[in-house]
Amino acid sequence: MKQEFVNYIHNLQDQITTALEQVDGKAKFHEDPWEREEGGGGRTRVIEDGAVIEKGGVNISEVHGALAPAMQQYFGVGDVDFFACGLSLVIHPKNPYAPTVHANWRYFEMYEKDGTLVDSWFGGGQDLTPYYLFEEDVQHFHQVCKTACDAHDPNFYLKFKAKCDAYFYNEHRGEGRGVGGLFFDHCKAQEGRTMQDWYNFVTEVGNSFLDAYLPILKKRKDIAYGEKESTWQQIRRGRYVEFNLVHDKGTLFGLKTNGRIESILMSLPPIVQWKYDHNPDLGSEEEKLLEVLKNPKNWV
Repeated sequence: MKQEFVNYIHNLQDQITTALEQVDGKAKFHEDPWEREEGGGGRTRVIEDGAVIEKGGVNISEVHGALAPAMQQYFGVGDVDFFACGLSLVIHPKNPYAPTVHANWRYFEMYEKDGTLVDSWFGGGQDLTPYYLFEEDVQHFHQVCKTACDAHDPNFYLKFKAKCDAYFYNEHRGEGRGVGGLFFDHCKAQEGRTMQDWYNFVTEVGNSFLDAYLPILKKRKDIAYGEKESTWQQIRRGRYVEFNLVHDKGTLFGLKTNGRIESILMSLPPIVQWKYDHNPDLGSEEEKLLEVLKNPKNWV
């Protein structure tokens, strides 16, 4: 299972970066292989200053070794070893009308010191963070997510959509980071569902990513905009940063396991603003977005 998923994320990274380069038409991904002193490494690919993409990263990693004490406490285990692999991506388009997107698909194992497998699970998801609300875009993104889920269990979409709304939530702001998608974690073998079943589900979601996002990016990337829209985009990016640095468990795991800091913080946008007590005008398109972030909707 471990090697099967490693092979999958290598191939998926190639597919996604190739497709995004074609849409951008100017910038190319810079590849930065890296090694982790305690075991493992990864392949970071970053794109910057493109015609369409202001900054983005599509990273894969395979890390292993002794589980750090802080993570032992988090998982409620003793002195064990671990293996973790996954693909994580964030794309920040230049145009404020084009949404930021995030996705992650991962696999985790823990072992006793003699190599006996203690536990294993899959996790991941994909979610959309627009700066201006086009309801048809959000409906499209969620419909692709639902179709991928329905191929495996008719209950998955509503279950994992609710988990996404709950997870990507800035409690200190009382609002969602974006308009959601899917989030699932600790997907383990259970009665009626094997690890191979979970692998098939997670890879189906991963394979759906380009269908979910590229049509939206292509539709919005050339809309005319001005300083007002850019300022709003940068203020909302600040909320994105707040979530990633305050609440995100993936960031925490990377920092606690001596992960590669440049890859962990790749998700942060290049230009961000924090304005004191900023509130959009009543009835504006900016306020329309905030209403949805404060009150998540069922999109499909």
